[in-house]
Amino acid sequence: MKKISFAEFGGPEVLRLVDAEEPHAGLGQVRIAVRAAGVNPADWRIREGQAIGGSPAALPAGLGLDAAGVVDEVGAGVEGIEAGDAVFGEGISTYAEFAVLTAWARMPEGLSFEEAAGYPSVVETGLRVIREVGVRPGQTLLVSGASGGVGSAVSQIARERGITVIGTAGAANQDYLRDLGVLATTYGEGWVERVRRLGRVDAALDLAGSGVVRELVELTGDPRKVVSIADLGAPDLGVRFSGAAGSVPDALAEAVDLISRGKLRIPVEKAYPLADAVAAHVDIQAGHTRGRRVLLV
Repeated sequence: MKKISFAEFGGPEVLRLVDAEEPHAGLGQVRIAVRAAGVNPADWRIREGQAIGGSPAALPAGLGLDAAGVVDEVGAGVEGIEAGDAVFGEGISTYAEFAVLTAWARMPEGLSFEEAAGYPSVVETGLRVIREVGVRPGQTLLVSGASGGVGSAVSQIARERGITVIGTAGAANQDYLRDLGVLATTYGEGWVERVRRLGRVDAALDLAGSGVVRELVELTGDPRKVVSIADLGAPDLGVRFSGAAGSVPDALAEAVDLISRGKLRIPVEKAYPLADAVAAHVDIQAGHTRGRRVLLV
């Protein structure tokens, strides 16, 4: 099969489309014929050799966490799913023609493989950071980097729970955030005062790692009311860095419910052929994403 791999740490150019042995489903796993794989910011950090929740990846390494596809192999101990079922979920080295999933759910009706591949990790992350930051219905949550995949998920989930959302993003994404019901403003010089004019901030999330943690603490008045998923230096300011995933099956179940009720929709900004993974990484590392980027297999 074909897969994306890298044999050295570095920029997007280290990614290669290679021939590899097909993986097989182990205990409690399924294998899918991948139709689409989500591209996450964590992927380029792994490619650069950053230690995400542990040690750098062992080389050579594959990439990819999110995927959607068709089950073609069911591991021991798995019930309620069979070959031919369309699923989305999280797995191992999903930038490939075949991948093993460790958590999955049946795809909601009306969702394409391309769209479905964009949901798993961002919904899990969104649910986790809303829980960790402790924001409650009736309060206001500030989301720095609100237009990306996690920001899109956080904004909609929070709004569904009765939480007011203030979101920062680039000028081109202001209307997109407003369509999600977010009180939107731009980042850049003067952004703290612009946020203050929109209302009191009870809790804040740093989703972009753009060096704003200190200002988020200032706006909330308490580092315990700020959570970052992107700034490894956040703990130096007393802010929690959230990196360990919660229950992915629970997150997928909630995603299916929200999508089915029309309460959650994360657009795909751009889809790339698997062979164009280098271009996908160049684009996602540049930021300014609206929704998700995916690889098509």
